[in-house]
Amino acid sequence: MWWIIVIACVMLFFFYASYNIGSGVYVKTFCRKKTTDKVVALTFDDGPDATYTPQVLDILKRHHAPAAFFCIGEKAEKYPTIVQRAFAEGHLIGNHSHSHTNRFPLLPRKQMIADLQQAQQILEQTTGSPVTFFRPPFGVTNPTIAKAVRQLGYTTIGWSVRSLDTRKEPISRILRRVTRQLSPGAVILLHDRLPDSPELLRQLLEYLHENDYKIIRVDQLIPLQNLSLQNKKMTS
Repeated sequence: MWWIIVIACVMLFFFYASYNIGSGVYVKTFCRKKTTDKVVALTFDDGPDATYTPQVLDILKRHHAPAAFFCIGEKAEKYPTIVQRAFAEGHLIGNHSHSHTNRFPLLPRKQMIADLQQAQQILEQTTGSPVTFFRPPFGVTNPTIAKAVRQLGYTTIGWSVRSLDTRKEPISRILRRVTRQLSPGAVILLHDRLPDSPELLRQLLEYLHENDYKIIRVDQLIPLQNLSLQNKKMTS
């Protein structure tokens, strides 16, 4: 029976390593800054969306709040003007894969790299700026993704606050979930493709303002010198 327990423990470890983006087992990932300063970073996945991303951008602009948008290449190619607007208004543009297929974590390395490069090319042509920040689809990491990240030289961004806003729940419940997890240095994961995305963002920004949190871009939250050292170690 002992070997069954060992196998179960090993399987649990690999599941944790792959599906907990903050584990750092496969990919060194920035998920939060250790600080007592009341600063947080807002990040959005899965856009751009033709309807809701412009509304999200409007709200961010009114509140003078910067954010990071991890874009899907296929959508960016379809809606380039939205990506251009986000970049022009001072937001960070990151790579969230080209296809965002459910099979992405299982793709062979060459196919995975081709997918990421396709998204990178579209985003760089759209913004006229290098794209070096990456968030893996579904937050899943594994040895293949690790090799792709090293080869492409990406800085991988995770999160410390997961809103789970893709669930069909009232905004009030999602907001409570976010605020309960909130702490100085947090990286908040949101989406900009949902009907409730604009209103959730509006209420969250009001909460952050009322509680004296300052919003900065995630790349300004990162101790970049540390990530540079990590990348050198990973490529050596």
